[in-house]
Amino acid sequence: MKNLFAALCALLLPFLVSAQVSLSGKVTDASTGEALPGTTIVVSTTDFTSAILVDKTGEYKLDYIKAGTYTVHVSYVGYTAIDKTIKLTGATVLNFKLGKSTFIADEVTVSATRASKNAATTFTNLNKADLAKNNFGQDLPYLLNQTPSVVVTSDGGTGIGYTGIRIRGSDGTRTNVTLNGIPLNDAEDQGAYFVDLPDLVSSVDNIQIQRGVGTSTNGAGAFGASINMQSTTRRDSAYAQLDNSFGSFSTLKNTVSVGTGLINGKFTFDGRISRIQSDGYIDRAASHLKSYFLSGAYYGKNTLIRANVFSGYEQTYQAWDGVPEYTLYGGNRTYNELGLEADGKTFYPNQTDNYTQNYAQLLVDQKITSDLSFSGALFYTKGFGYYEEYKPDEALADYGISSTNPSVTNSPLVRDLWLNTDFYGATYAFNYKPQQALNITLGGAYNEYLGAHYGNVEWVEQGASVPPNYEYYRNNAKKTDFNIFGKIDYNVNNFTFFADMQYRHLGYSFLGLDQNLNDTQQKISLDFFNPKLGVTYQLNEASNIYFSASEANHEPNRSDFVNSTPNTRPSSENLKDLELGYRLHNSFFTGGINGFYMLYKNQLVLTGALNYVGEAIRVNVPDSYRAGIEFDGKFKITNQLNWMATAALSRNKIKNFTASYINYDNNKTVSGTLSNTDIAYSPSFVGSSELGWQPVKGGEIALISKYVGMQYLDNTSNTNPAGFPAADPAQSNRSVNSYFINNLRLSYNFKTRAIKNIGVSFLVYNIFSTKYETNGATYPDIENGKVVNYNYYFPQAPRNYFVSVNLGF
Repeated sequence: MKNLFAALCALLLPFLVSAQVSLSGKVTDASTGEALPGTTIVVSTTDFTSAILVDKTGEYKLDYIKAGTYTVHVSYVGYTAIDKTIKLTGATVLNFKLGKSTFIADEVTVSATRASKNAATTFTNLNKADLAKNNFGQDLPYLLNQTPSVVVTSDGGTGIGYTGIRIRGSDGTRTNVTLNGIPLNDAEDQGAYFVDLPDLVSSVDNIQIQRGVGTSTNGAGAFGASINMQSTTRRDSAYAQLDNSFGSFSTLKNTVSVGTGLINGKFTFDGRISRIQSDGYIDRAASHLKSYFLSGAYYGKNTLIRANVFSGYEQTYQAWDGVPEYTLYGGNRTYNELGLEADGKTFYPNQTDNYTQNYAQLLVDQKITSDLSFSGALFYTKGFGYYEEYKPDEALADYGISSTNPSVTNSPLVRDLWLNTDFYGATYAFNYKPQQALNITLGGAYNEYLGAHYGNVEWVEQGASVPPNYEYYRNNAKKTDFNIFGKIDYNVNNFTFFADMQYRHLGYSFLGLDQNLNDTQQKISLDFFNPKLGVTYQLNEASNIYFSASEANHEPNRSDFVNSTPNTRPSSENLKDLELGYRLHNSFFTGGINGFYMLYKNQLVLTGALNYVGEAIRVNVPDSYRAGIEFDGKFKITNQLNWMATAALSRNKIKNFTASYINYDNNKTVSGTLSNTDIAYSPSFVGSSELGWQPVKGGEIALISKYVGMQYLDNTSNTNPAGFPAADPAQSNRSVNSYFINNLRLSYNFKTRAIKNIGVSFLVYNIFSTKYETNGATYPDIENGKVVNYNYYFPQAPRNYFVSVNLGF
């Protein structure tokens, strides 16, 4: 053992000898000489990067780094950044004096809805480089897959087309998504449909993911997480970027990005156009996606004005019903029965979803005094499109169609279900910072949504003829949303106290059911108060501990309302969230660990079933909770070897859940109350790992792993009510099996005299060709005295490949 220890010390000695270099100093205001705590200093070489936060005295220190030449980048909001190249051969002292910036920083645009570095909020930040290294054309949720408590799903099995994301088991309708502080969630359905904005990440500068209630933001309240994105920010030099990827299942991605840099010290213009297409892994799950992004900005001494205009178009074959369990375990993992014609052999060729979403944003940041600033935005979103589907046997009377043949009451037909929306409004925030220890923000938003829902019959096979674009139903919805919030941060010694109070009012008019189950227009009005309190204690310049207590309220979505009467209307949800965490940031490790307890009242939980357009069906449960521990960290093992890992262990329970099944033996409903069951789609463990090795300058080999524990498809924990046995014990589970997949990414970046950067990347996804499913749905009933499970799953692709070639000019 002594010999082994000595040998180990001998192996480590070269690293220890070469790591006796340190860098330290102080950052001050060039005019006043005052310290600038919170300044970010990034020290980097081609194979090493470390970010340092300046402490409350304005001092910083980086120990145990290898001797060599480093680039040092020093930045602080409101000041001009400094870049300096320095050769380190021993202990070095380097002081920085920052001058006031002649520009307002782009970060001001999103600061009102972001958690600061030491906030009492659980969050993860991703920068442009973090996102770009995995951007092979998959949807945004897949680029967030290595962050804590995240589970992603893909209808087509490849991450292209319709995808989903759950954070801490909460689905997309509970995740507040904003771009530049402007809500992206659909006002009625409340989900964020990333497929409508393909390749958005190529125009995103950074993302902050807040888990739990988080800070006050605009749009629907966060009931599991917030995803706050900031789009393109200022680049001082002109550039052009060509990004091309291709891979398995005829996948192709082409992106062209250009920018003028800073013109006359005041103006910038940026643009991007993208195309993504893929056949998908599942049968008839192809995607044809297009998007563009245009941005122009004016930078003045006290004013920043930015206009963004962007759009996305998607055409996807429908795969939202999943693959039937009997075919999945029979060996056919790609079977998609949507669009199956009456003969049971052929498929309708135009079973597609078609949608266009256009966006316009005008962002204004104004420095009013040295202590007071304003950020505001006007926005307008126009969405329109339809999905077309073949229905093999429909009652003509349901469509208001008179049959020309009295003996024909049913017929195959083709229908288009349309959605035409207008969403517009304004956001604002005033920030007052009279002293370094005090920061006050007053913000809010008002928006209106108009949604026209209507359906056309395009073709009827027999018994009737219809005119072109025959409209058989229409209903219009209107939703208004107003909120105002105030935030305050106050520093006392090593403590930072945080308070955040939000009032939200919304009104919604929609077509629902009356007492006799007839369609009738309904109106609701809701008022919510969402308070948040927290405290952070700075243990030293590298670490802190925080605690927060928050409350949030959340309204039901369109489907919850439309399928109910005023007497059966679902209740709004209430969440009380406690967060306790520890964060550490030094040259060896960056990350932290946190615990959470989320107590729900009237949570709307997924039953496991989907409605006729693939939307999840939900019901209120009086008492439920989520409790767990999360870890998120990046280890610098050597200068060439890094390891990023996350882990989330949780318990997700419903105190009492009433399960109801239709008994087809007597056409009656059988109900039973189950105690202490697991919440659907909430795995008890989720973990990820990324081991990256840089063997040469500009090159990296990364092994990326993901584990997701077993998930139930409904809230019964596979228990049948009233003691009914399963019809087939071999298929008695209503769950998605746990899975562990591994990906391998190879990348190499270099430059020539003519090209600033040439990047070549190769991704092998699911290298061991693991058979797994990420999502599913269940429709159990009772037949012949036994429970029959009709389960559907979303299988994911076996081993597949992507190659990317990126050219930067």
